[in-house]
Amino acid sequence: MKQVTALALFSGGLDSILAARLVASLGVRVLAVKFVTPFFDYELLADPERYQQEVMEKYGLEVVLYDLSNNYLDLLHKPAHGFGKNFNPCIDCKILMCSRAKELMAKYGASFLISGEVLGQRPMSQRRDTLRVIERDSDNDGLLLRPLSAKLMSPTKPETEGWIDREKLLNFNGRGRSRQIELAKQYGITDFPAPAGGCILADPILSPRIARIYRGDFVIKAEDITVTDVRLLLVGRQFLLPDGFWLILGRNEKENRKIEALAGDNDILLYMPDWPGPTALLRGSKQQPSDFVVIEETLLKCAGLVVRYAKNIKGNDPGEVVIDGQGGRREITSQPLDDKIFREWML
Repeated sequence: MKQVTALALFSGGLDSILAARLVASLGVRVLAVKFVTPFFDYELLADPERYQQEVMEKYGLEVVLYDLSNNYLDLLHKPAHGFGKNFNPCIDCKILMCSRAKELMAKYGASFLISGEVLGQRPMSQRRDTLRVIERDSDNDGLLLRPLSAKLMSPTKPETEGWIDREKLLNFNGRGRSRQIELAKQYGITDFPAPAGGCILADPILSPRIARIYRGDFVIKAEDITVTDVRLLLVGRQFLLPDGFWLILGRNEKENRKIEALAGDNDILLYMPDWPGPTALLRGSKQQPSDFVVIEETLLKCAGLVVRYAKNIKGNDPGEVVIDGQGGRREITSQPLDDKIFREWML
């Protein structure tokens, strides 16, 4: 008899690890699918082979990465089931991932899907009625197996077809993790992430930055937003200048390097060549006027912010700032900008 294959929605959290391992222990070939967006785990795309090796070594699972970014940016305009406490569309997020996973089944010869959801664990997205909505709206009736809580739910196709022995599935319920931790020990899994909200859209500090774009209250319009815009929004100190420009300042060397890597052809970089301090990226909207006087005034403000946040500069000591962009590179001498001037510009 040919071995049955299943795709497991894999967040990398303990529940998704255990769900995949449990089904694999029952003789099914399991391929874990890790979806990424700018809001969670996007950095894995920089070195997918390394991540795949790590998951195999730690959990004995084969994993593939898929980028859902563009679909996710579209989703945020108006999620059918609304948002959670912050800007997190948890139910629609799960529906999107389940829908995409179903589309991938044919590619990998899979017969059903696996999810690590536990009944009652999350108040918004893991209620019994919500779990049913996710299955229905992703067009996965009978195909979505939740092995950790399967005994508390109606049988799915892999159970009724005999691909999975229902008696060997589990009845986890609620928010406690003691049973998961005990099961992890049985599988020899000791290195797993602590439970936490890994999605930026659930973060009470960072998610308002994203929400502001979709409200139409930002330099970038919601219909124009790109993955790079989102990645820039989530790094460094953020400023909306009164003349309609957006400025990002790195807070450390790592952020400086990231900002430099994300700079586009029309962006302007500012930094102090002979003094430790932030790299700044200046970006306008696509409709931004190119009047030189307006730009020059903006550059002077930005240079003042770079000097203000430079390390070890005291009082009103001036600093040399490189301005790199607009087809050239030059240096100006700037005084640090007074805090009273820019406080209201900060996001």
